[in-house]
Amino acid sequence: MRRLVAVAHGTRSVAGQEQIRALVDRVALRLPGTEVRLTYVDVQHPRVETMAFGVGTVVVPLLLSTGHHVRVDIANAVAGSGAVVTPPLGPDAVLVASMRRHLSAAASPWDAVVLAAAGSSDPGWRAEVDGVAAQLGATVAYASGAERRVADVVREVRDAGARRVGVAAYLLAEGLFYRSLHRSGADLVTPPLCAGPVVEDLVVARYVHAAAVSH
Repeated sequence: MRRLVAVAHGTRSVAGQEQIRALVDRVALRLPGTEVRLTYVDVQHPRVETMAFGVGTVVVPLLLSTGHHVRVDIANAVAGSGAVVTPPLGPDAVLVASMRRHLSAAASPWDAVVLAAAGSSDPGWRAEVDGVAAQLGATVAYASGAERRVADVVREVRDAGARRVGVAAYLLAEGLFYRSLHRSGADLVTPPLCAGPVVEDLVVARYVHAAAVSH
């Protein structure tokens, strides 16, 4: 039997935990004959470093960048096992399209869009986030960390004349970071990315491609 190990970040948010479990359950229903497991790089258990990997295992990072968790935590956990690690879910055009659809559903156009992402000092991660923002015509802000917080950027663009401000949430699931966006002063916050079918489709596509290549 082939095996898919989905690796999420982990969250203390009960709603976020349920969203990620529901996502993985939907993926499992679409892959009969494949063992599907869920593990984490932080906060929750089981942790990825405690899992047994081997030939025939495809690891799909439920993460939005190729940052430290992918390059170090997951890479170290599977090293020498023969398992195949797919690219993380982001950045990907379908995620950009999902945020754009939610923004476009508004009755009138936005004067400014702010892309809200979790903070990171990883230069590769930051470059990927900048690329996503460029595709949306958005200004980057962060839901965590000390620089360019979302509420500050929303206030900046309003001070510059923007009347309608939308926040594109570049976050996979609900949690502390996502909830903070609703206190940013924006007129709209898009749903967490895993709330729609696009992430489910993306996980399945990542797995199917990797399984076919490694067979």
